[in-house]
Amino acid sequence: MNAIARSILAAALLAVASPPLAPALADETPRHGMSMFGELKYPPGFTHFDYVNPDAPKGGTVRMAAIGTYDTLNPFTLKGVPAAGAGLLFQTLTMNSGDEAFSEYGVVAESFVVPADRSWVAFNLRPQARFNDGSPVTADDLVFSFETLKAKGAPFYRTYYADVIKAEATGPRQVRFTFRANDNPELPLIVGQMPVLSRAYWSTRDFEKTTLEAPLGSGPYVVETADAGRSITYRRIENHWSENIPALKGQYNFGRIRFDYYRDSTVALEAFKGGEYDFRQENVAKDWATGYDAPAVSEGLIKREEIANEQPTGMQGFVFNIRRPIFADRRVRQAIGYAFDFEWTNRTLFYGAYTRTRSYFSNSELAASGLPSPAELAILEPFRKQLPEEVFTTAYEPPSTDGSGNLRDNLRIAFELLKQAGWTIRDRRLVDEKTGQAMTFEILLSQPTWERIALPFVKNLERLGIQARVRTVDTAQYQKRMETFDYDMTVEVFPQSLSPGNEQRDMWSSAAAKVEGSRNTIGIADPVVDRLVDLVVNAPDRQALVTRTRALDRVLLWGHYTIPNWHIRTWRIAYWDRFARPPVTARYSLGFLSTWWVDPARDAALRVRRPNRSN
Repeated sequence: MNAIARSILAAALLAVASPPLAPALADETPRHGMSMFGELKYPPGFTHFDYVNPDAPKGGTVRMAAIGTYDTLNPFTLKGVPAAGAGLLFQTLTMNSGDEAFSEYGVVAESFVVPADRSWVAFNLRPQARFNDGSPVTADDLVFSFETLKAKGAPFYRTYYADVIKAEATGPRQVRFTFRANDNPELPLIVGQMPVLSRAYWSTRDFEKTTLEAPLGSGPYVVETADAGRSITYRRIENHWSENIPALKGQYNFGRIRFDYYRDSTVALEAFKGGEYDFRQENVAKDWATGYDAPAVSEGLIKREEIANEQPTGMQGFVFNIRRPIFADRRVRQAIGYAFDFEWTNRTLFYGAYTRTRSYFSNSELAASGLPSPAELAILEPFRKQLPEEVFTTAYEPPSTDGSGNLRDNLRIAFELLKQAGWTIRDRRLVDEKTGQAMTFEILLSQPTWERIALPFVKNLERLGIQARVRTVDTAQYQKRMETFDYDMTVEVFPQSLSPGNEQRDMWSSAAAKVEGSRNTIGIADPVVDRLVDLVVNAPDRQALVTRTRALDRVLLWGHYTIPNWHIRTWRIAYWDRFARPPVTARYSLGFLSTWWVDPARDAALRVRRPNRSN
C-alpha cells in the first residue's frame, strides 16, 4: 500500500500507562472524544491542543522535497504513485491528539456514541462540514466512503475494516457502524480515522483508476498546480470550515505547500543547501554528520536541530521474502543474518549515530526482553511444539561483532547453520546438497544511498559462497515490485505504535500474505502468528495488550524473518530560518506541516541576507 494511504489511516498513537479500557458512558451520551485507554486529556469545550499556537499567522509558501515521481492524485488505491501531500486534500471523521496515547477528537464528526460493549459506533456529523465545492458532507457520503475503501481501495482497508460489517445512515447527519463482535475494542477509533469521500464526485469517475485531476475532498488544501513527476503545489483555503474546530485550531498555517521532485536524496540535499526548498528531515547519518558543511549553515541561515521524541521505532531491516524457496528454512535466514555487520556499519558509515534494533516494537514497553514472563509463557505454552525452542529458553539478541570488520566467528556459525539446512560448498559456491542449485538472490533497493550499506553485506555473503546482487530501481518500478512481491530481499520498515491492533493483520497474517499490496511483505503464513495477532487485536485491557504483544514479538524475532537494522530516538531536522513553531512539541509528532508557520520577521530578514534564494 502506498505511503500516503498508510499515513492517513496510520494505526493509533502511543500509550504509556496501563489503565483499563476507557469506559463508555452508560447512557450512550454523545461525546467529543474517544480514548482507547484511560481518560481523555482534553475535556468538553477545550479550544485547542497544547502543542499548537492558536494565534499562528496564516500565509506564506513552504517548499519541500520529494524523491522519485508521481502519476496520480488518488492516494487510496494501489494503482500509480501518489503525489506527495495528497492527504492534505482530505479530512477524516476524527483526529489523533499528538500528545496522548491513543485518543481522537472530532473533525468531520462533531460527536460520537459508543455503547458500553463497543459493539458499534455512531458518528454525528458537524453541520458546517463541507466538501471544497461547497456541498455538505452527508451521512450518505460516509457510507459511500466506507463501502468504497473496503471494496475498491488498497488491500490495507479490507484488512483494517474486516471486523466492521455494516455502515448505515441513521439520520441525515448520523452514521452507525456495526462490528462483527465486541471483542475488538479499538474499532470505534479505527473507523474515526476514515477519510471522507464525496459520493457525488466519484459517481461519475472510476475510483480504481489513476488520475491527475485533483479529487474533491474536504481538507484544508486544494491543488493549485500539478506538473506530473516534477512538482505539485497545494493552496490553503481561506476561512475553511474546519479551521476553528478545537482539534484543528492553530494548524495548517502555510498558505501554499509545494513539493519539488528530485532523483535521489543526494541531489535533494544539494538543492536544499542551495535554497531550492525550506525544510528537510534527515534520515542519512553520513549526510547529517558531513553533508551540511555549507556557507548557509555557518552563517546561521540554515538551522539544524535534533528533537527528542517518544515514538516507538518499530522494525527496519533487510527483509526475506519467504515465498522464495531458498528462504523457507529458518536456519538459512538465521545464517544470512550473521553476515551483516552492524557494529562495523555503524562505526564506519553512520558515525556511531544508531542503536541496533532488537524488537519489532522497539523503544516501547511492548518490546520483548529477557526471557518470557509467566504471563507470556501462559500465552505461548499451547504452541510450544510449533515454535522454536529459543522462544522459551533464550533472550533474543541479533548477531554482533567487535566492529573491526573481522566477522570470521560469525561466518563460522553461519556456515554451520547452512550445513544443517542442507547446503554445502562446491567450487567456492554455496549449493543445495541434493539439487546442486546455487544460492543466489537479489537485494532490491529504491534509493542509491542504501548501496553503501548493502554492498559490504554482499561482500560478507560472498565469503559464505552466496552470490547476492544489489539492484536499485526507480520509484514506480520499486512500488510495483513490492506490491506484487517480486523481490528476494529488500529493506522494509514496519512502523508501530504503543497501541497495536488491527493493522497487525495486514503485516503478519496468513490471509494478508496472499493479497498483493498488503504489508505482509515477508510472506508470513503461520497459524501461531495468526492466533497471536488475534489475541493482540482482542486484548481487553492495557496489561493484556502489552503481554500479548511481547509474545508476538518473540515469535517474530525467532522466526528470523528480518535482519534487524537500527533506529534513533530523535528527529534530525534542517530548515532555512524563516519559520516559527509552538514552544511545546507534541510527544509523538513533529508536526512541521501542521503546526509550524512562516514568521514574517524572520522571513523578511532572510530575504535581505539571501535575496536570490527561492521563495
